[in-house]
Amino acid sequence: MPATKTATLSVPGAVLTYDVHDPSEPSESSTARPLFIIGSPMGAAGFATLVSHFPDRTVVAYDPPGADRSTLTGAGPHPDPATRGAALHAIAEAVGLGPYDLFASSGGAVDGLAWIQQFPHDLVRAVLHEPPLAAVLPDGDVVAAAMDDVHLTYESHGFGAGMAKFIVLVSTEGELATQFLDQPAPDPAQFGLPTADDGVRGDALLGVNMRTMQHWTPAIAAVAASTTHVIPAFGAESGETMAARAARALAGELDIEAVALPGDHAAFLGGEYGQTGKPEEFAAALRDILV
Repeated sequence: MPATKTATLSVPGAVLTYDVHDPSEPSESSTARPLFIIGSPMGAAGFATLVSHFPDRTVVAYDPPGADRSTLTGAGPHPDPATRGAALHAIAEAVGLGPYDLFASSGGAVDGLAWIQQFPHDLVRAVLHEPPLAAVLPDGDVVAAAMDDVHLTYESHGFGAGMAKFIVLVSTEGELATQFLDQPAPDPAQFGLPTADDGVRGDALLGVNMRTMQHWTPAIAAVAASTTHVIPAFGAESGETMAARAARALAGELDIEAVALPGDHAAFLGGEYGQTGKPEEFAAALRDILV
């Protein structure tokens, strides 16, 4: 693994922790740009395997506001894609090696889109992998309402109840009819989740992202006009799940082609959080894109 430097940065509403991985196999002839690898709510720890597949690049990874080592201060706006995009710009400025390439997955891909439309000169290429972007979907109103319901269930009944609804939402294939909102609440136990409410709130997914992400609308014209080469991507094994559909819909809005990457939504994981996807195949395909 490359040498890693860890730093913190204060931004409105949060103190961020980020890692800068120096190349372990530097090449004098290499022209590889520094690379941001981000998710949301997944922090830097979830990308350890993927980072290891880019030994020739400087790689920057961070913990989003309210996740892992990055703390919310309560002194600013609640984090949303726009504020997280601005926070990523602030880290890019602090690292000082731009312009960068970007691989952004899940909520990080939504934040990456917000970063591009606010600070288009920071990034040269941006692979946006399965963004849960309700605004571009034909059933976006239902998806947004379902995400609202996930958050409200979490706030009312706790982690297990909220996460169970989240799992059902993100694993459902195809467009959501309004009847989706009326179905009985799933039993958390069927997913191995706690059924009792421990009273804890502030979870980075259910308590932070699920408050605002579904109501953020990208400025498609600004993104299309930017100098960043945007590459929406989806998992070849993700089927018609919401985030994969959103990647393809975003590509349609931008009048470009979406790219299929190996595996599913978590294909880059190599044992992090007890999950293993197809990290070698995924990293090889990503490297081919980020030339």
